[in-house]
Amino acid sequence: MQNWLAEHPLVSYLIIFVLITYVYNKVFRVRQKMPLLKEILLYILMALGSGMLLIFQIDKLPIIQCLLVAVGLMLMVRIRYFVEDRQKRKGQNNPKTP
Repeated sequence: MQNWLAEHPLVSYLIIFVLITYVYNKVFRVRQKMPLLKEILLYILMALGSGMLLIFQIDKLPIIQCLLVAVGLMLMVRIRYFVEDRQKRKGQNNPKTP
C-alpha cells in the first residue's frame, strides 16, 4: 500500500488533506465562527501542511496510516460518548426505586 501511495501523489495528497481537515474540524475547531478571510487562510495553511506531509509520505513514512489511526480513535471516543449519553438518558427516564 505504501508503494502505491508513493506512486500516486495526487491521491495521497487528497487523502492527507481530507484527513487533516476532518481532524481539525472535530478536535480543534472553536465554537465561534471565524471571519471568512481567516478561514480561507487556515485552509491554505492546511493545504501547505498537507504538501509537507506528502513529502514525508513519499519518503516512506506512514503519514496516511497514522492519520487513519487518529481518525479511528476519534470515532471510538465519539461512539463511547454516544453510548454513555444514551445510558444516562435511559437512567433518567426510568428512575430506580430502592
